[in-house]
Amino acid sequence: MNINDYILKEIEAFDLNDSVNKAQTLFKNYPITHFPVIKNEKLLGSFAEEDIHSLEDNTGVLENHSYLLQRFYADKKATVLELLRIFAMHNTTIIPVLNSNKDYIGYYDLSDVLDLFSSSPFMTNDSETLVVEKLELEYSMGEVSQIVEANGGKLLGMYISERSTDFVQITLRVVSKKINEIIQTFRRYDYKIISSHENDMYLEDLKNRSEYLQKYLEM
Repeated sequence: MNINDYILKEIEAFDLNDSVNKAQTLFKNYPITHFPVIKNEKLLGSFAEEDIHSLEDNTGVLENHSYLLQRFYADKKATVLELLRIFAMHNTTIIPVLNSNKDYIGYYDLSDVLDLFSSSPFMTNDSETLVVEKLELEYSMGEVSQIVEANGGKLLGMYISERSTDFVQITLRVVSKKINEIIQTFRRYDYKIISSHENDMYLEDLKNRSEYLQKYLEM
């Protein structure tokens, strides 16, 4: 389904002439963290729930508190991953959406976008999540892909899930009946396996040797 099918218009955007009381009531009735304010179809920004509820005088209008507006939005052409980045960056459950003319056309709700992402082939296929780590200067996405495919696996997708001063961690979604062979090849190429896998023969061998050593020491 097209992500644009999830653009919502159920709740009318705020106007600066709306009262603080109206905004507080909206946030009280809906489990959302932000909501947009528009003027002549143009986005002015979004008010945060915590900021609105912190206002003691609710008899005035929102225009008196325009300094609290937060500026973030998504383009109509944004992908699901771009939306998830915006949700996380601004710690919000609502993202205003603008068209090519920068007109406000609605908003995305976090729960809808998460549902769409979780139902994508990237998440629902009979696949396994593999997390590997290597020095940032030594890894390449091409090498990662080649290791998976050279062992008969199918790579559904991958992304850099963590970065430190020297190392990067790469999360992969892999379809393979030979995940152990893929894991061992990554190790031969000096990748560290971060994720746990039941059929990791290398770790199973280490476990067996450890148990054998423990029994020997107890004799």
